[in-house]
Amino acid sequence: MLLIQDLAAGYEAGPVARLPWLRVEPGQAALLLGASGSGKTSLLLAMAGLARIHAGVVELDDVNLAGLSRGDFDRFRGQRIGLIFQDLHLFAGLSVLDNVLLAPFAAGLAQDRGAAVSLLERLGLADHAARPAERLSRGQAQRVAIARAMLLRPKLILADEPTASLDDAACDGVCDLLLAAARDTGAALLIATHDQRLKARIDVSVEAEPVDAPPLMETGA
Repeated sequence: MLLIQDLAAGYEAGPVARLPWLRVEPGQAALLLGASGSGKTSLLLAMAGLARIHAGVVELDDVNLAGLSRGDFDRFRGQRIGLIFQDLHLFAGLSVLDNVLLAPFAAGLAQDRGAAVSLLERLGLADHAARPAERLSRGQAQRVAIARAMLLRPKLILADEPTASLDDAACDGVCDLLLAAARDTGAALLIATHDQRLKARIDVSVEAEPVDAPPLMETGA
């Protein structure tokens, strides 16, 4: 379960966004809404330990992430958080399969090629396992990013603007994949978006609140 209370997130200079409260149960999906520039990405990055938690609670499976050291947060993220960035971050020159296997490699865990191949089969990518990432279509690349996020069966999946610039059919397809990923892994799913089409599919939502106030005292490393 993901629980957030009075989160203020940002960078060295101070917080840039707030999120007063959110609770997402295992297998459930929620939307983090807000216009461009409202701080949605900064909030997601703070939940993943890639931006600062200046104040508040971010709790996942009874662990308050705000109290973790940077090293402990890095290990926690590698083992329990799946990330799907808007630009996907696939590595050119590596195959589809090797891009998926980067998840356990980065977390210092054993690479289960069988599990990765099985996951690619479920996502309709088995025939592309050996294809270099740069030769994929946008839709195929998105499925690879989702497979990489799912491989370690995370407790939390964070997706940043996954349907931006997609037509309606492609938007529905990506939403279907993300919801299935949450159900299959029992993960809490949080999607940061300004895409109003997703509100018809996911009825739990919260708004990112931009911060103009001076920096708050930090609670974590």
